[in-house]
Amino acid sequence: MSTATAAREQPVSLPPWLEQPLADLLRRQRGHAVLLAASPGVGLLDLGLAVAQSWLCEAREADTPACGECASCRLVQAHTHPDLLVLVPEALQEALGWAAMEDGEAKASKAKPSREIKVEALRRAVEFAQQTSSRGRAKVVAIFPAERMNAISANTLLKTLEEPPGEARFVLCTEGVDALLPTIRSRCQRVVLHPPEPGLARRWLEARGVREGDVLLAAAGGQPYEALALVEAGVDAPQWAALPQRLARGEGQAVAGWPAPLLVQTLQKLCHDAMAIAVGGSPRYFPSSSFEGLRGDISALSAWARELSRVARHEDHPWHAALLADALVAQAKRHLNSPQ
Repeated sequence: MSTATAAREQPVSLPPWLEQPLADLLRRQRGHAVLLAASPGVGLLDLGLAVAQSWLCEAREADTPACGECASCRLVQAHTHPDLLVLVPEALQEALGWAAMEDGEAKASKAKPSREIKVEALRRAVEFAQQTSSRGRAKVVAIFPAERMNAISANTLLKTLEEPPGEARFVLCTEGVDALLPTIRSRCQRVVLHPPEPGLARRWLEARGVREGDVLLAAAGGQPYEALALVEAGVDAPQWAALPQRLARGEGQAVAGWPAPLLVQTLQKLCHDAMAIAVGGSPRYFPSSSFEGLRGDISALSAWARELSRVARHEDHPWHAALLADALVAQAKRHLNSPQ
C-alpha cells in the first residue's frame, strides 16, 4: 500500500469500474447511511471516500459526483476536512494515511496497534456527528473496514444510526458484510460491488506500469488493488510464476524479507492450486506451467492446508520472521514433492 505521505498527496480518484456505482449511488441515495460491501481489492475505501467527498462538495450539482476542485474537495484530498472523520483500525492508519489525530498531533502509544475499531473511536465519532457542520454541508463519518467494529463498538454506533442528527451521514465500507450486526445492516442502504471485468482491470494495472497484469490478477484472485499491492511489495509476474518450482527446491531466498501475512497467504494459494492439480483440476492463482514436474499427495496437501490455516489465525503473533519463513519453506518443499 502507499505510504501515509503519498496518500495525502493523492486526490480521491476512482478506477473506471467504480465510476458508475458512484453515480448510481448518488442518484438513488436518500437516507443518511450507506453500506458499501465488496471483496478485498476492489477499491472499497476509495469509493467510500468519493461518496464522502461528494456529500461535502460545495460546487457539485444535486446527485452528481464531487467537482474535485472546490475548497471542500481539496480539504478532503488533503485529509484535513473538518467535517470528515475517517475511522480505520490503528494497525492500518499509517498505511492508509488516516492516522488518528488529537490536538493536532498523532496519538502516541506503546501498545501494539489494534486491528479492531475500538469503542473509544466510535464514541468520538458519535460526538463528532452530533456537532454542527463547520462548512455548512454535512458531518460525514466513514468507517473501513466496518466489520472490524466489535459488538460493543457497533452497538455504540447503533443508536446514532437509528436517530441521526440532522447533518450527520455515514458511509460504512465492509469486506465481510455477514460479520456486521444485523441491526447495523438494516439501518443502511446497501450497495454490493463486484470485481471488475479482467480486461478492464488489466488495462488499469498496465496504466500504472504493471507488466503481465493477467498473471498478477490471477495471483490476487482477480482483485486489481491486491495485484497492485503485490507489485508494491516487490513481487512481479516472473517471480510469482517461478515460486512453486523455487519453493519445491527449498529456495528460501525466493520469499526472503516477505512479511508473515503475505508469505502465509501465498503458501495457502500455492497449496490450493497443488490440491486442485492433485485431483485433476486446474490451478487458480499460479500458471499451470508453474507446476510442471511437481507432484503432491492429496492427503498430505490437505494436512498442509490445515497447518497453514492454523498459522494464519495467529499471524499477529510476534514470530521470528526468518525462522518462520524457514519452517514454512521446508513444509512447502516436503509437500510439493510428496509421493502420490
